[in-house]
Amino acid sequence: MKLIVGLGNPGLQYAGSRHNIGFEVVKHLAKTWKVVLKKEKGIRALSAKANFDSLDVILALPLTFMNLSGEAVRLLLKKYKAQASDLLVVYDDLDLEFGRIKIRSSGVSAGHRGVESIIGTLKGNDFNRIRVGIGRPADKDASDFVLSRFNRREKADLPGIIDRASRCCKEWAEEGVVCAMNSFNRKDI
Repeated sequence: MKLIVGLGNPGLQYAGSRHNIGFEVVKHLAKTWKVVLKKEKGIRALSAKANFDSLDVILALPLTFMNLSGEAVRLLLKKYKAQASDLLVVYDDLDLEFGRIKIRSSGVSAGHRGVESIIGTLKGNDFNRIRVGIGRPADKDASDFVLSRFNRREKADLPGIIDRASRCCKEWAEEGVVCAMNSFNRKDI
C-alpha cells in the first residue's frame, strides 16, 4: 500500500493558489486513475483508493490547514496501516524555480510549515516528498506570494508541470524513489 498526499489549504479562497499545487497534482492523479476523492469518517482528509497494475495507492488531500497537515497524515497512515516509508507528500517549494520538480526520500522542511507539521507529528523526516517549484519573488513577501494565484504565463505552463509531477508520483509508486529521482530530478526536464 502506498499513500500519496498533496498539501494545500481547504476552501475556495485558496483554490488555484501556489500553495495548493500539491492538491492539484493529487486531483490530476485521481482524474487520471478514475477515482473520486471523498470524505471518510475519522480521517481529516478527502481520500480515494486506486488500483493499477495490482498496486494499491491511496490518494489524499488533507482537510486541515497547511500548518496542521501532520494530523491528517497521521490519521491516514493509521487507517491504512502504512509506514512513513510508504508515504509520498507533494507540495510547493519557494526555493525551486517555477516548474522544477525534485523528489527525495527524506530531508528537512526548509521552512515549509506543512512539512514541518508532518515531521513533528511523525517525529522524523524519513518520508518521501516531491517538491514542485513555484519560485521565490524578489519583491513580495513570501507568505503573500504562496497564497497568490499563478499569473497568465505560469497558468499556461501549469498543466504540463502538474502532469510531470503526477508521472513522478506514479513512477515512485511503481519503481521506487531512486528510479523516480533518476527520471525527474534532472534540471534539463
